Amino acid sequence: MTKALLIIDYTHDFVAADGKLTCGEPGQQIEGRMVELIDSFLKNSDVVIFANDIHYEGDTFHPETKLFPPHNIEGTNGRELYGAVKTIYEANKKNCISFDKTRYSAFAGTNLAILLRERKIQEVHLTGVCTDICVLHTAMDAYNLGFDIVVHEDAVASFNPEGHTWALKHFTGSLGARVVSKES
Repeated sequence: MTKALLIIDYTHDFVAADGKLTCGEPGQQIEGRMVELIDSFLKNSDVVIFANDIHYEGDTFHPETKLFPPHNIEGTNGRELYGAVKTIYEANKKNCISFDKTRYSAFAGTNLAILLRERKIQEVHLTGVCTDICVLHTAMDAYNLGFDIVVHEDAVASFNPEGHTWALKHFTGSLGARVVSKES
């Protein structure tokens, strides 16, 4: 079975110490594992997908405007992939899929479900940030669309430790996902 690895919002604004809405150290600590997973999926000819948040300067209509400071603004370095994940993407971009998303879920308002179904993918592996926001909402939509879900515990992070822990339990308890790590 072909499977897909989703890298969700692993951008400068969400991960770097000076990012506009950063997870900081928890986000930085998962970088090595994410690179390992990307490399492994590429070597196995599985699908690697980068779904990145995009916002627009001065957009007062987006619902996140009331919740979070401006982040991942089009044309800024905040939208660039972070660290070694950017490096591996740049070296392999012809073998990856990359698209912008404007909501928490990578499925909302995008053609992600079509891309997966065209490739006969049933199993989606989730990585990135934030565990309890964009990763969670992507997992919920994947569940509702009938995909099998695998969450890599050692490749997701949040700026909210309690939310991170709660989401990991929710993935298994309510969405039937498998939560795995390199050690498992």
